[in-house]
Amino acid sequence: MPQQFLSSAPLGTRVVVRYRIEGGLTDALGELVERADGVCTVRTRRSDVVIALPLVVAAKEVPPPPPRRAPRVQEP
Repeated sequence: MPQQFLSSAPLGTRVVVRYRIEGGLTDALGELVERADGVCTVRTRRSDVVIALPLVVAAKEVPPPPPRRAPRVQEP
């Protein structure tokens, strides 16, 4: 069960969580930073996303992001 995974995964674990929203499903990819009564918080690149556990349909641990590529140097 994805809710059980989110309830037991160590804080700081990088996760992807698929959950229900009005009109469909969406994903949150980031670091699991907090758990409270019936919710978890995932820190994505843009913001912290608070997700109600009953809305979660899938969740799993994912590997760290690949290193960022160096900016391209423009030749004259």
